[in-house]
Amino acid sequence: MALDWQVFLEDDGGGRTYLEWMFEAWGWTLSVAGSAWLVAMVVGALMGTLRTLPPDNALHRSLIRAANVWVELFRNIPLLVQIFLWYFVLPKVFPAMQQVPGFALVVLGLGFFTSARIAEQVRAGIQALPRGQRHAAMAMGFTTWQTYRYILLPMAFRIIWPPLTSESMNLLKNSSVAFAVSIAELTMYAMQVQEETSRGVEVYLAVTALYAVSAFAVNRVMALVERRMQIPGLTVATASGGGH
Repeated sequence: MALDWQVFLEDDGGGRTYLEWMFEAWGWTLSVAGSAWLVAMVVGALMGTLRTLPPDNALHRSLIRAANVWVELFRNIPLLVQIFLWYFVLPKVFPAMQQVPGFALVVLGLGFFTSARIAEQVRAGIQALPRGQRHAAMAMGFTTWQTYRYILLPMAFRIIWPPLTSESMNLLKNSSVAFAVSIAELTMYAMQVQEETSRGVEVYLAVTALYAVSAFAVNRVMALVERRMQIPGLTVATASGGGH
């Protein structure tokens, strides 16, 4: 079967070509993924940190339980179901949410879902550090907040950055669920253009290429950040207590 790439130069009926529409959809994909990544990183780091608090007082124990509930809740419900809950159910339960743009609801749904996975990675990274680091910081007069801010979290993120790279790429791919609530991203674009032009092979090949380019770019950016974060002479094994 011969491929007809000229389809992308045809008018879509709205004064733009299918190629222009595709790049607009790409922009929506990147916007959803980038915004959700910020939400996931902030909330995930917070929840992962709370799960490692020392349970030496009632406040800490309450925060640990709340963080555990958060992780289990968002980790055990399928992503698409969560998106539908945010878009269709919660606005019915809380009418004020009907004024929230669909884009923001999708970002929150995708961000919170990913935050549960990042929280697990942050927890594992902190718990991989030698316990002596926390004790030494407390002995020097650091508060719990200062211990996490200046000692534990910087080291933990160096350990977990490679899996965070994979998680970031997954988030980009998971952004395709936004089509289910009519966000005009790449997957929705591909479905609509295939229906209008009957050139599904060309359209899906082009969209696949854009997803691949995007994921590769995320990988390279995260790898660059990982190199910048490295401490000369420090390996992951050393950071996690495996070195001498």
